[in-house]
Amino acid sequence: MQNPLKPNERVFKKRRMALVEELESKGIRDKRVLAAFENVARHKFVDSALAHRAYEDTALPIEMGQTISQPFTVAKQTELMEVSEGDKVLEIGTGSGYQAAILCELGAKVYSVERHQMLYNRSREILEELGYRPNLKCGDGTMGWSAYAPYMSIVVTAGAPVIPESLKSQLDTCGRLVVPVGDEEKQAMYRITRHADGHFEEEKFSIFKFVPLIGKQGWNL
Repeated sequence: MQNPLKPNERVFKKRRMALVEELESKGIRDKRVLAAFENVARHKFVDSALAHRAYEDTALPIEMGQTISQPFTVAKQTELMEVSEGDKVLEIGTGSGYQAAILCELGAKVYSVERHQMLYNRSREILEELGYRPNLKCGDGTMGWSAYAPYMSIVVTAGAPVIPESLKSQLDTCGRLVVPVGDEEKQAMYRITRHADGHFEEEKFSIFKFVPLIGKQGWNL
């Protein structure tokens, strides 16, 4: 018999289920993505003082002036990635670690790059505590992680001024790069697919707002 959930965990479980219903009402259709959101404890990835707001569909502040993205944004990016179990995926901007946990729940082999040492340390600790084992690196995410390329999916969790060529080059055949591109105020979500003949197909989706992607092929702030 499974151990019963503690009272607070039961509350958080109900809130996760309500969040999943909200995401579905906003257009998220992938059942595997929705199941991942029901399973991942978002309150573990925010400051304890904000735990009561963890299942609101809103971005919340974390250390180093960064944010844990709005759940709908995470869900939309994840859905656009079309992750299958066993896929090798690259995340640019580990941040809180929440997106990496969602990808792990989908059965992906996750690689994630974070430029802030403090966030890298914190997210690694939380992910390990929750039983997730992504491959993490502290460095310039705009350059990707070429040692383990190619990737079936790459997701960028910060707003880029242009689509980083280094990330496109690390896509596998039929691989997909999901990246928000625009100015510092708002960005359009793009999905770039690398086809077998070598050409890249670009699709443009809704407008979002992210913190800036900083690095050699991002913003120089």
